[in-house]
Amino acid sequence: MAANNSSEAPIPPLEEAGGEGVKHEAEADGKGKAPAASTTTMLHRSGSRPQLDLSGAAIHGTLEDRNPTILLPNQSDDISHLALDIGGSLIKLVYFSRHADQSTEDKRKLSTKKRLEIFTGARRSYPVLGGRLHFVKFETGKLNECLDFISSKQLHRGGVDSPSWRSGAQPDNIVIKATGGGAYKYADLFKERLGVSLEKEDEMDCLVAGSNFLLKAIRHEAFTHMDGQKEYVQIDQNDMFPYLLVNVGSGVSIIKVDGHGKFQRVSGTNVGGGTYWGLGRLMTECKSFDELLELSQRGDNSTIDMLVGDIYGGLDYSKIGLSASTIASSFGKTISDNKELSEYRPEDISLSLLRMISYNIGQISYLNALRYGLKRILFGGFFIRGHAYTMDTISFAVHFWSKGEAKAMFLRHEGFLGALGAFMSYEKHGLDDLSAHHLVERFPMGAPYVGGKIHGPPLGDLNEKISWMEKFVQKGTQITAPVPMGAPATTGMGGFERPTSKGDILRSDASAALNVGVLHLVPSLDVFPLLEDPKTYEPNTIDLDHNEFKYWFTVLSDHLPDLVEKAVASEGGTDDAKRRGDAFAHAFSAHLARLMEEPAAYGKFGLANLLELREECLREFQFFDAYVSIKQRENEASLAVLPDLLMELDSMDEEARLLALIEGVLAANIFDWGSKACVDLYHQGTIIEIYRMSRKKMQRPWRIDDFDMFKKRMLKKDQPYKKALISVDNSGADVVLGMLPLAREFLRHGIEVVLVANSLPALNDITANELPEIVAEAAKHCGILRKAAEAGGLIVDAMAGIQDDAKDEPVSVPLMVVENGCGSPCIDFRQVSSELAAAAKDADLLILEGMGRALHTNLNARFKCDALKLAMVKNQRLAEKLFNGNIYDCICKFEPVS
Repeated sequence: MAANNSSEAPIPPLEEAGGEGVKHEAEADGKGKAPAASTTTMLHRSGSRPQLDLSGAAIHGTLEDRNPTILLPNQSDDISHLALDIGGSLIKLVYFSRHADQSTEDKRKLSTKKRLEIFTGARRSYPVLGGRLHFVKFETGKLNECLDFISSKQLHRGGVDSPSWRSGAQPDNIVIKATGGGAYKYADLFKERLGVSLEKEDEMDCLVAGSNFLLKAIRHEAFTHMDGQKEYVQIDQNDMFPYLLVNVGSGVSIIKVDGHGKFQRVSGTNVGGGTYWGLGRLMTECKSFDELLELSQRGDNSTIDMLVGDIYGGLDYSKIGLSASTIASSFGKTISDNKELSEYRPEDISLSLLRMISYNIGQISYLNALRYGLKRILFGGFFIRGHAYTMDTISFAVHFWSKGEAKAMFLRHEGFLGALGAFMSYEKHGLDDLSAHHLVERFPMGAPYVGGKIHGPPLGDLNEKISWMEKFVQKGTQITAPVPMGAPATTGMGGFERPTSKGDILRSDASAALNVGVLHLVPSLDVFPLLEDPKTYEPNTIDLDHNEFKYWFTVLSDHLPDLVEKAVASEGGTDDAKRRGDAFAHAFSAHLARLMEEPAAYGKFGLANLLELREECLREFQFFDAYVSIKQRENEASLAVLPDLLMELDSMDEEARLLALIEGVLAANIFDWGSKACVDLYHQGTIIEIYRMSRKKMQRPWRIDDFDMFKKRMLKKDQPYKKALISVDNSGADVVLGMLPLAREFLRHGIEVVLVANSLPALNDITANELPEIVAEAAKHCGILRKAAEAGGLIVDAMAGIQDDAKDEPVSVPLMVVENGCGSPCIDFRQVSSELAAAAKDADLLILEGMGRALHTNLNARFKCDALKLAMVKNQRLAEKLFNGNIYDCICKFEPVS
C-alpha cells in the first residue's frame, strides 16, 4: 500500500481487516496540528430486515465461549441471523438463534400494571418466538471451518429451528451483513459454498457503533489492568465522549470518537497482532495465536533484549532515570550473540516480541491522545484477548508517558466490535434504545442440559448423542485445573521500568473456559426513583477482599450439600434430578474456585453478587424453587396461628402494639434457611415454639435502636404517611406473623401499603406470585386485610363465609403486591422492576426487612423518603464486622428523609 508521503511510514492495514481498504484516514494540515474532525454520517441501516424485539432479552453464554450470548426471547421470525467481521487474522461472527422460553403474565401482574398505568405494548411489535445473540471466532486461515459451522447450523437460512428450515423452503437472494477486508476477498467463496451475498459495511462505522453500544449499555464492559489487577470502570453516559478507540488486530487503527456516528481515524500502525503472530510463527513452532501467548508467560526476555544494565555493566543510568532492567533495544542482545535461531528458547522469543509490540502500541496510542487532549483510551481487538501481560504492558506504557494523567482501558467484548456493529447495521435492530439499567450481570456456567442433549455451540456433531454430564464434568475439570505459569522475568522498555505483577503468576484469561460474566438484557427494569443519588449508590455493604471471600467460600461450600439435597427433593428425587444436582454442585464449586483464583474475574463483586451467583446457578440447572415444599409447610403452620396473634395485638394500646409489631418482625426474621445457625434451630422445636422463643429474646435495646424515633414519626397525627413500600423476606412465620401484621397496622392508619417481593425464588424467600395467596388466606380472618386486598386487586370477589371482626374499621386504602425484579436474597436498587418503580413514585416510607436487603445490601443506602431497616443478624462474622456485635443482634434503623 502506498504511503501518504515520503516522510511517513506506510499506512497500516485496518486492525481486523488484514490490510484491506483504509477508511476515514486523517492527515495533518502541514503545521503539526491535528486535523479537524471530518463529518461522518450515522451508521447506515439496511432496509432489508425488521426490528429486533428486545422485550425480556438476555445475554447468555456457554462453557466453550468466553464471550457472552445475548438472549432475545420475543424476537420475530423475519430477521437476519448472522453478521461477520472477516479480518486478516480472525473471523468474528455474531449470530441469532431462538430461545423457546416465553414469559406469561398472571392476573396479579395484569391488574398491577393496569392500576400503576404501566404500558409495555410498544415493546412487542412482533410474534413471540424468542432468541439470543452468539459470539464466535475462527482463524481466517481456517475459513472452511467457519463455513462448515454456518452450514451445520444453517445460520444463513435462519437456523435449524427457523420455520423456513423446518418447512424445507429455499429462500432466494440471501444477504448477510459483513465488514472487514475479507468481506471483499472472500465474497465469491461465500457465494459458492453457501449461496449467499455479503453486503459490505464500512469497517470504521461498525467498530465505532459496536464500541459505543457496549460502553452505553453494558455495566462493567470497560476495565483497567495494572500490575496484574483488574478494576472495572462504569463510564458516565453523559461524559462518554470524546475517547480514543485503539483497535488492535492484524494491524492497529486509532480512532477519535466524538459521538454516535461522529469519529475520525487519526492514526495507526502496521505493527500489530498480525506482526506478533507472523513473526512468532516464523521464529517458533507455534500453531496458533493462543499457543504463542501461552509461551510468552514462561519466557525470559533478558536473554534476547538488550537492557540498560547490559550497556552500563549492570548499573542504572540514573542521570536520566533509567534502571538497569529497562529495555534499551528489543532483540538487541542477539546482535552480539553467536547463536542460531534454534538455540534461543521459543518462550523467550515470544515474550520479547509481545513486549516490543505492546509497549509501542501503548506509546503511540498515548501520543495520539496527547495530540487531541484525550485522557481516556480504549483498547480492543483480538490481539489483546484478555491476556494479562499484554494489558499490563500497554497500561504501563500509557501510565508512564502520561505521568498517570491518561488511562488505558480494555473491553470485555474485544474483537467483536466490528461484527456487533455490522449486526447493528440492519435497519431497526433496536439495540440503540437500551440503557445500563436494562442489563443484569449473570455468571452462568453454560449448563448443557435440556432434555438430555447438549445445547449451545456444538461439542461435536450437531446431532451427536452424548452424555451431557460427562462432557460438563470434563469441562469443569479443565476450568479448575491450574494454568502452568512461570515467574515473570526482568524486563522493561525504553524510558521506564517494567510493569510489575502482584504475585508470581500472570495468567491468560484466554485460557479460561469459564465465562467472565453474562449479561441479561431486560428492558422492563428501571432505576428505583427514590434513590437519593443513583450515581453514587452502592448496594453492597461489604466488599469481598481476599480474606472475606475465603470466609464466605467456606460458608457456601459447607452449605452446598444441604442445598443440593433440598434442590433434588424439590424435583421429586428422580435420577435426572440427582444428576442435575451433582452438576450444579460441580458448577458452583467451579465458580467459587475461579473467584478464589481471581476475585475480580466477574467484575466488582460483593457478597450480594456471590449470593445471587448461587441462585442463578441453581436455575441454570433447572432447579427453580429448591425450598418449595418447605415454604408451603411453614406458610400453612404460620397461617394457622395468625388469628390468635391478631387478636392479641388488637387488645393492646397503639404504642404498645407498634412495639410488639416491630419485635414480631425481628423475631420472625429468624426463619432463614440461608443461615446455618438458624437452620440448626429447626431441630429444637416446632415453628411456633421457635417463634415464641425468639420473641422472648427481642428485648430492647437492640444493636441499632431507632424505634422511639420511628414511633414518634409514625404516630404523628398532623403528618401521617400516605403510602408505604414494605419489602418482605422469608416465607412462613417471617411474612405471616411478622410483616403482614405490620402491614395491617399501616392499613389501620389509612396508609396505602405495597408489599414488595422477589420476582424469582431464592432460598425460602417469598415471591410476588406466592404472596397474594397468603394474603387471601390471612384475609379470611381479618376484615382490614380483606377490604384492603379487595381495593388493591388481590381479591377480586368478596369471599363468602369470612369471619368479619366487628372491631375492624372500614378501610378504603389498597393493599397491593409488586415484584422487585430480583431472584436473590438481596436487592440492587439500580435495577428494579417497572412495577416497583411505578409504585414507588408517590411513596413516603420504605421498609427493608431481612439480612439480605437491609444488611448485606442497602445498610448505608440513602433514599428520598423515610426508610426503616429491620433485620436480625444471623451470622457472627457479619455481626462483628458491621457492629462489633453478636449473632442474633437486631437492628431497627430509622432514617428520616433529609
